[in-house]
Amino acid sequence: MKTFKPRLKARLRKNRQVLNKNIDNFFGWVKGAKLVELKECNTEEDPVRPELDNKFRTGYGRKIYGVEYQGEIHAVMCFAYTNKIPKSVDELEMLSTDAFLQSAMRDQSGGQIAIAYTVWSKKKGGGKLIVKEVFKKIKKSNHLNRLITLSPLTEMATKFHSNNGAKLIQINETTQNFEYKVM
Repeated sequence: MKTFKPRLKARLRKNRQVLNKNIDNFFGWVKGAKLVELKECNTEEDPVRPELDNKFRTGYGRKIYGVEYQGEIHAVMCFAYTNKIPKSVDELEMLSTDAFLQSAMRDQSGGQIAIAYTVWSKKKGGGKLIVKEVFKKIKKSNHLNRLITLSPLTEMATKFHSNNGAKLIQINETTQNFEYKVM
């Protein structure tokens, strides 16, 4: 029994080292990733709103951001800048266009509310990372004071936003809005 116990301890120690190394490799890409603005994205990869084309996503007061690592995009988030909270995609289009035109006339930078209307990740940890990076960008901005989502009425969306610190602010006919606190 005495020779068995040291061998078991050594095996456990070795397995723990291997496991820790694999976890570091698994999320290692996160450390070198950066947020970039995109001119377009592959809309077929979007599990939330694949019906929205790139023209819509980059139209008046709307942008696409991605998390890039080693020249490859691993997560995508699409935004609209508005002054009111939309309850549908049609309302999002109207409000972002309106905010864009108002700001152009006043020589400002778009609406005061960033509306995230779709997010997806191709790699583990990408969704959480892009939320965190966009959150930092909004905090640094001097014209944005709120980060709101226009999310589908799904358990997955509810769980994702709740787990990332957002608070449900309203449930609409076909969507729900969550708010991330911008301090």
